[in-house]
Amino acid sequence: MTKGNYLGEFELIVLLALVRLDEPAYGMSIYDEILDATGRAVSIQAVYVTLSRLERKGYVESRVGESTVERGGRARKYYTARPAGLSALSLSRAMFDNLWAGVQLNPRPNQS
Repeated sequence: MTKGNYLGEFELIVLLALVRLDEPAYGMSIYDEILDATGRAVSIQAVYVTLSRLERKGYVESRVGESTVERGGRARKYYTARPAGLSALSLSRAMFDNLWAGVQLNPRPNQS
């Protein structure tokens, strides 16, 4: 990956949540997965903005479902990870694995 193609932290979280759901998912289910898996409360709007950005990058694709009466005639937008998105996740994981290799998080003694 080139410098501009690495996933940002929140892009990584959103894409991982989508992949964890293992099916076409809509924004609210991705939001719920993020909350369940991380305990991190995020804005639903941030999830949708990030999904749009991931779609522009070619990492996810979307399709519009059928409109329903329960949703006031609105249709849900479903997202699926594309092969490029799975590759981006794999490369991000490899990058972090390389960075963590050999790291010891032992606190240093106070040298006062």
